[in-house]
Amino acid sequence: MNQEEPNHRLLVIKDKLDAIEQKTENRIYLTCKAENACAVNRFLLEDIGARFCVATGIDADDCFEIIYHYSYDQTGCCINIKAIISDREKPAIESITPFLPAAEWAEREIRDILGIDFKNHPNLRRLILADDWPEGVYPMRKEVRSKD
Repeated sequence: MNQEEPNHRLLVIKDKLDAIEQKTENRIYLTCKAENACAVNRFLLEDIGARFCVATGIDADDCFEIIYHYSYDQTGCCINIKAIISDREKPAIESITPFLPAAEWAEREIRDILGIDFKNHPNLRRLILADDWPEGVYPMRKEVRSKD
């Protein structure tokens, strides 16, 4: 499979994406709404054959973002999915852990530090925060960090 084939195959899920960008030859950026993130992740994993690396969370100015990082090892291409969570009051997104168990700890860590609920996650107990850490305080949210 050549470098252009992943791009061509992404057209199958174009209706689930808000944007497809390729800023460099070996990096593809996909943007979608939170409600489409599961379908896009499943497509990369099962239809494209990309390998899940990690997920990261970001507190952006007006939303939260979950970035799912995949490697397409056949070509050395990295594919990133940016899922936009617009609700800052009760941020939530469907968990990919039920079909991709490797995402379990990444989702738990994001929940700990940003307070994003991963719906249908099988085990959202704390991962990195101390047991006595205050409920509802998420250390990587901008409003918490700006109090320092």
